Amino acid sequence: MSVEFAEVHILSQQMNSELTDKEVAAYKLANCTKFQNMGFISPRLSDFERLCDQTVETVICHGNVVRIKFSDAQNLLLAPEYGGIILFHKKDGLIPEKFHLKLDFTDQTALTVLLTGMGIIHALADNDLDTSYLYRRDFSQTLSPIDKDFTFEGFSETLLKKNVNLKTALVGKDAVVVGLGNSAFQDVVYRAGIHPKRRASELTEAERHKLYDAIGSLAKQRLNLGGKTQFVDLYGGRGKYASVMHSAMAGKLCGVCGTEVIKLSLGGGYCCICPGCQK
Repeated sequence: MSVEFAEVHILSQQMNSELTDKEVAAYKLANCTKFQNMGFISPRLSDFERLCDQTVETVICHGNVVRIKFSDAQNLLLAPEYGGIILFHKKDGLIPEKFHLKLDFTDQTALTVLLTGMGIIHALADNDLDTSYLYRRDFSQTLSPIDKDFTFEGFSETLLKKNVNLKTALVGKDAVVVGLGNSAFQDVVYRAGIHPKRRASELTEAERHKLYDAIGSLAKQRLNLGGKTQFVDLYGGRGKYASVMHSAMAGKLCGVCGTEVIKLSLGGGYCCICPGCQK
């Protein structure tokens, strides 16, 4: 289950509310050797030791990455992109058996982070933030769907410059927007009625409007409903947004036109589409 811009925004707001001004008393890493070898978790214990005795100043996010800013120019980057659970534990709260990082605070509360797929748990000083690929990708000049400056004019102008298929234009390091993964992408192009293999530069103005509106509609619904149904927020609550097009739809009938949904190979992965609705 991917954790995309909407879910990350929800987590960031919840963490900012709960963690600001808390001081780290201790940390614990567990069951993380494999993820450290893959570069998903900072390999040096000293990186996390620098968080001890530091105070959370604020929690912000952009795209799919959460940045917890501590005093003394220290940071914790969290991005459970392909699955993960981040939980806040009040005093005397039960700590889950499985986690990769646990931060204990001086007020006896705690934060646990578990990666279930690809993602990051990186402890970095301010000067080292740019060594993180995901930080460079998401905390960039590229806009997120929930940024106030994400306008149709800017989106349309940038999209027209992309002579690539829509998957490449909307998802990945060279995308015109940050925070969309394959899950959101399938929803967006289905809502817009556009085939994902279409070239971004060849879309009509009307089609670009449909795409922009679909992104905005998806963002609003996912935020209002607390994220996708598979998503678990900081307090263990489940999201209520059910994707309208997703990988499990292959072979089923489209709810709009009744055409059988098919699965396409695209951009190193798979994408489900309705051949009747998406042209």
